[in-house]
Amino acid sequence: MGILENKARARLFYRYLSKVYDEVNPFIWNEEMRDRALEWFDVGSEDVVLDVGCGTGFATEGLLQHTEHVHGLDQSAHQLERAFSKFGRHGPVKFYRGDAERLPFGDDTFDALWSSGSIEYWPNPVAALREFRRVVKPGGTVLVVGPDYPRSTLFQRLADAIMLFYDEEEADRMFTEAGFETFEHHIQQRRPGSPRAITTVATVPRGSEDGRGGKEAAETEATGTADDPVEV
Repeated sequence: MGILENKARARLFYRYLSKVYDEVNPFIWNEEMRDRALEWFDVGSEDVVLDVGCGTGFATEGLLQHTEHVHGLDQSAHQLERAFSKFGRHGPVKFYRGDAERLPFGDDTFDALWSSGSIEYWPNPVAALREFRRVVKPGGTVLVVGPDYPRSTLFQRLADAIMLFYDEEEADRMFTEAGFETFEHHIQQRRPGSPRAITTVATVPRGSEDGRGGKEAAETEATGTADDPVEV
């Protein structure tokens, strides 16, 4: 497990990174890559969407071009403060502070779920993906963007020491263990030689009650409901 696959260390990391995140992010994950992923996501104007690991709101801005019903969740108070500065605390997006592995929402709350640049910090990615399947309605779309595993042995060792990097085979395993049956992977890259992203688009199975039925909203560091956003 990498040093940043620890929630406390990840929060500390983002306490400082949040100050320059919007300047650094385009070198790895830019608008063109985001907009291409939004085409695969394919949400409608009335769809209610959750953005997990919303950070400062880069993906949130793109989602708002497709639907007005966007909710954002992040574990970092500092990242959320930057998001508040863009959208306001009572603006078009409802924000929550919480944990991807223990989402503070009931079953089948959302039509679709987006998560970009967050999975690499989760200690238990399969648990988070199961939570995604739980809170999204059957037939809904879950899109997850993470860092593709480096091809160089040297960079592989460095990547493994820092946080989660994974390839398509590992993505297959994680999504299958989480109960997804239909999914596809896309490799994205800002330019040749730059870090690659692996974008998975999955469909929540229909007619499956496994891991969904009757589960109450999970507790997090701060809890809330879709009508009662937790502000930091």
